[in-house]
Amino acid sequence: MVLFFTSTAADPPAMVYMGKDKVENEDLIKYAWPQDVWFHVDKLSSAHVYLRMPPTMTWDSIPQALLTDCAQLVKANSIEGNKKDNLTIIYTLGSNLKKSGDMAVGQVSFHSDKQVKKVHVPKRENIIVNRLNKTKVEKEVDHEQERVDRIKKENSEKRATAAQNKKAEAELAKTREAEKAARSYDLLFEVEEDPDAPKLTGKAIEEDFM
Repeated sequence: MVLFFTSTAADPPAMVYMGKDKVENEDLIKYAWPQDVWFHVDKLSSAHVYLRMPPTMTWDSIPQALLTDCAQLVKANSIEGNKKDNLTIIYTLGSNLKKSGDMAVGQVSFHSDKQVKKVHVPKRENIIVNRLNKTKVEKEVDHEQERVDRIKKENSEKRATAAQNKKAEAELAKTREAEKAARSYDLLFEVEEDPDAPKLTGKAIEEDFM
């Protein structure tokens, strides 16, 4: 089972989720979306908490209030960490999680330590934890089907974007061709002035046309 929470620290509200036990954590490590953000108490046992960022949010633009929500939830779900102050919570993208066959259940490492960030938690904030717990929903998740659906949606969006870009490029090329043709047409009617030809006065010009 997966526990889902809603954080109103961001606009629009963000979905936060975690495994109910260490066995479920294994599935979450395996099936976490690449753009999901994973949180854990540094150097202590704790829940694996994930943030599913809204489409408009990026890894580098997570609001501090939302980071605090996730960090407080991790602390509250650490048997040892919940009793301590001044904890360090580490977080990284789901795509940076690394799991090898010799690791214990629930254990995980990283492809790149440079992609791991930290947030400091001075103490437990019951107001935040209680607010999040009020939104808690427990669901059975078909992780494989969710993965298939996500990939299908992402591929569909990529194809739509590629089609839009191709259409825009074709329209730009058409506009440039039209501008090029217009310039060529104008050149047909340009008359080069002979610098050695005598300059005609107004009367001479009239006579020249008679």
